[in-house]
Amino acid sequence: MLLRHTTTEIKDRTALTVNPAKTCQPIGAMYAALGIHGCMPHSHGSQGCYAYHRSALTRHYKEPVIAATSAFTEGASVFGGQANLMQAIDNIFSVYNPDVIAVHTTCLSETIGDDIPQIVNKAMAEGRVPAGKYVIHANTPSYAGSHITGFAGMTKAMVDYFAETASARTKTVNLIPGFVEPSDMAEIRRMAAEMGLETIMFPDTSGVLNGPMTGKYRMYPPGGVTVEALRRTGSSLGTVALGHLASGDAARALDVKCKVPCQILDLPIGLGATDRFVDTLHRMAGVNVPDSLTFERGQMVDIIADMHQYFYNKRVGLVGDPDQLLALTKFLVSLDMAPVYLVTGTSAGKKFEKHLRAAVAGVPHEVQIKVGGDMHLFHQWIKQAPVDLLIGNSYVKYIAHDEDIPYVRHGFPILDRVGHSYFPTVGYRGGMRLLEKILDALLDRKDRDATDITFELVM
Repeated sequence: MLLRHTTTEIKDRTALTVNPAKTCQPIGAMYAALGIHGCMPHSHGSQGCYAYHRSALTRHYKEPVIAATSAFTEGASVFGGQANLMQAIDNIFSVYNPDVIAVHTTCLSETIGDDIPQIVNKAMAEGRVPAGKYVIHANTPSYAGSHITGFAGMTKAMVDYFAETASARTKTVNLIPGFVEPSDMAEIRRMAAEMGLETIMFPDTSGVLNGPMTGKYRMYPPGGVTVEALRRTGSSLGTVALGHLASGDAARALDVKCKVPCQILDLPIGLGATDRFVDTLHRMAGVNVPDSLTFERGQMVDIIADMHQYFYNKRVGLVGDPDQLLALTKFLVSLDMAPVYLVTGTSAGKKFEKHLRAAVAGVPHEVQIKVGGDMHLFHQWIKQAPVDLLIGNSYVKYIAHDEDIPYVRHGFPILDRVGHSYFPTVGYRGGMRLLEKILDALLDRKDRDATDITFELVM
């Protein structure tokens, strides 16, 4: 059923979410775990939870997502899941031979109160964890947080379990990319490489969830950050974390544990945010910005200058994860567009909302913001006063269809299109692609609505 039944009357709802703008923590934790080389994500809960988490990621990335489960039954629900996890650790190392098992909890195991570190220590004491193999964990109940906080928890676990303090600093820079696409991670790493930097990115799903079809299945693709590299993060020159909510906890944990200084930035979406990312690398590592990146920046500026008339004063509604939402909003405002409806399902706190409101302070329209909101409210706002463009995940297509509004897919999940895994939207190159997608949506509508007289060849 489409959403034509949505009413314009808005009522205050505190105990009911309709059409949520987020999904659960274990999905984010599973995605982060896949960014470790040779890692088997493990869902400590029922088979139904694990099946949903895998299917959500598989549908978004169009790749087979591996994971294991503790397969709780009624008995485990009553007496706890220790026996199930102990047996699972034994079976996984025996049958699938990963380098790392990354355990994330679910509602059921969290409600029971399973002590994962105690269970893992017991498994190690009994010899169930082979030499040179590892088990890490993150607590990710689905009744709290979202896929973003789950990602943040598992990324922080990489620091807690693996980072080691060193007596001497190397010239390496740590990059924590945030909850972005594999293509975005590859682009962030490429830009740093253009500047001549040696980097350690964690997690890193490029080459894991956007790999080539070779005709031969590999359970553990060649991509992902290695355990050895994670150990070396503690001796790096510094850490650049992209996205305050998804990457900030890990960056701060590494600073506390190993005294590696960190800079936490917005996701490098758009001209200004990418400039700040490049400048931070330049200052942290003491390297020059190469002509190649300056050239890409100039191309992006050229597109903005050439097509500014089509961006100007267009009203936009955005639904997304907090880090994505803030970066996209700042980008659109820099184009003289008007983000007027902003919704994230993740409860990111008052400080985030303050930053979001500051980003739209100069927008010459009334701006509606809901942090910890849902898409039902978003749709009601649109019914009261339509917009020129919608940006969000695949669930926004129903609103776009019902209200006949141009629409750009961005964020998680995208279930009905391909390309997001292969083509970035971060950096200067990614910014050019995002500009193209926005222009295509707006100009296609302009062509569709044109009369015989106003239908233009050159635009």
